[in-house]
Amino acid sequence: MTDLLFDPLFHLPLLTGLLLAGLLPVLGALAMLRDEWLAALGLAHLASAGALLGQALGVPALIGATLGALGGGALKTFLSARGNIAYGFMILAGWSATLLIGANTALGEQLARALVEGQLYFAGIAELIAGLLLLVLCIRTLPRLVRPVLRARFFPRYETANRLPAWRWHLGLDLLTAGGLAVGTLTLGLMGAFALVLVPAWIAFRLAPSWRWTLIGAGLAGVVGYLLAFVAALELDQPFGPMLVGVLLGLALLVGSFERSRRTRLD
Repeated sequence: MTDLLFDPLFHLPLLTGLLLAGLLPVLGALAMLRDEWLAALGLAHLASAGALLGQALGVPALIGATLGALGGGALKTFLSARGNIAYGFMILAGWSATLLIGANTALGEQLARALVEGQLYFAGIAELIAGLLLLVLCIRTLPRLVRPVLRARFFPRYETANRLPAWRWHLGLDLLTAGGLAVGTLTLGLMGAFALVLVPAWIAFRLAPSWRWTLIGAGLAGVVGYLLAFVAALELDQPFGPMLVGVLLGLALLVGSFERSRRTRLD
C-alpha cells in the first residue's frame, strides 16, 4: 500500500496537505497566544456552512468556504470581540447553518459529511493554488503581525495608552486565520483542520525554549503528524481525517507523558 505514495494520483493531495500541515499550526500558535485557540473550530464551522451555501447557489465550495470564514473573521474585528467567546458563537451559528442547509438542499447531507471527514484525496490544483497563496500571504504578513501580537500579550494596555490602531493587526490576523481554516476545512475536514491548529501548537508551547522555536516546533509537529497519518491511512485503508486527529492526539499523549516523567525526575 505504501507504493501508493509514489502514485501520481496522490501527488497533489500529498503536497496540498503538506502545505497546510506546516502553516495551520503556526496560525494556531498565534491564536493560542491570543487565548483564541477556539478560532479554528469557529471559523471551520463557518467555512463549512459557506461551502454548503455556495454549492446551493452554484458557487464553487472553495469560494463559498473562504467567504464564509472571512466574513466571520471580519465581523469579529468589526464588533471588537476578543477571546474564545466570539468563536463559541461562530461554532453555534456555523453548525446550525450547515445542518439546515444540508437538510434542505440536494446532496447537502452528503457534502456536509464530506466537509466533516475531509476530502484530501480529491484535492486538486485549485486547493494547491489556494495553499500556495496562503503560504505567500503568511510569508508577507506574519513578520509584521507577530510583534503586535506579542506586545498585546505582555503589555495589553500599550496600544490603548499610545492610541495605536490595534484593529488593523487584529483584522489582518483574523482574516489570515480565516483563509487558512477555509482551505483547511475543505481539504482536511472540519476536525482535521481544528486538530492541526490546536494540537501542534499545544505541543510546541510545552517543549519549545523560545517563541521562534515555538513557531518552528508547531510547524514541524504538524508536518510529522500529517505524514504519519497519510501513510497510516493508506496502509490501513482508513479515512484520512479521523486518522490525522488520532495521530496528533497520540503525539500529544507522548509529549504529556514525557513532561510528566521529566517533572517526576526533577522532583
